[in-house]
Amino acid sequence: MTTPLLLAAFAMGFFGSPHCLGMCGGLVTAFGLSMQEVGPLKKRGLIATYHFGRLVSYSILGVIAGIVGTTVLAPLLMGNSTPRILLGLVLVFIGLSMLGMPFLNKLEKVGMGVWKKLSPLRQKVFPITTFPRALAAGLLWGFLPCGLVYGALLMAVVGNNIATGALLMFVFGLGTVPMLVATQETVGWLHKQIGRYKLRQLNGVVMILSGLAVIALPIAMHSMGGHGDHGSHGAHQMHDDSAMISTTHDHSQDMHGSNTEEHQNHDHSHANHQ
Repeated sequence: MTTPLLLAAFAMGFFGSPHCLGMCGGLVTAFGLSMQEVGPLKKRGLIATYHFGRLVSYSILGVIAGIVGTTVLAPLLMGNSTPRILLGLVLVFIGLSMLGMPFLNKLEKVGMGVWKKLSPLRQKVFPITTFPRALAAGLLWGFLPCGLVYGALLMAVVGNNIATGALLMFVFGLGTVPMLVATQETVGWLHKQIGRYKLRQLNGVVMILSGLAVIALPIAMHSMGGHGDHGSHGAHQMHDDSAMISTTHDHSQDMHGSNTEEHQNHDHSHANHQ
């Protein structure tokens, strides 16, 4: 199940990146303005560094989500199909969010409070002219309130594994990179194509269908398992019936053999008598 989740996380990041551009566009612009005195080659290195820091930050959040999933959630769901059903519900939830349902708006407002508290630290990383500052900026960027990030974190929680949680968030972050590092012309083209073909909405529909399939799978397996038990019971009953028929047949043969022997003895006695 890990590979499909990773693909879903990457697609979520990539097709949701227009939303990321709206949330992070101002931050990217501010980072760019702070690097005006930097040469082109070093600037590319600094951009790569702060995006790497952002992915590291997402991975740390994924580790935390994985710990919550394995220590809090998993013990409550052991020994049944509930984890798979819960994962399916999360995929449906994320799909609906990508279709425009405002489920995660309140979480974004809560996250904005945390983001404001980080303002003194954010001021210290400007201007971004050194690699340590670029890395620190990226690490802080990972805590920017974003409903898409929170949806990915839900996947990391139900992934039920700490390493899987970290990897899911890292891959999700990778999906957002193309839109955020593209040039102005490429950003416009990507944004237009995603909007033109409604790729975000299409990905939302795919995630909903995937979630429904994940939910239906344990039910189907349980149903098939029930039929298997019935078949096994039937086979056991047939075996018992066969054993009973075999026993009856053997008993009948014994009685037939006994009657034959008695008949032969009777004939022998009759001959002697004569």
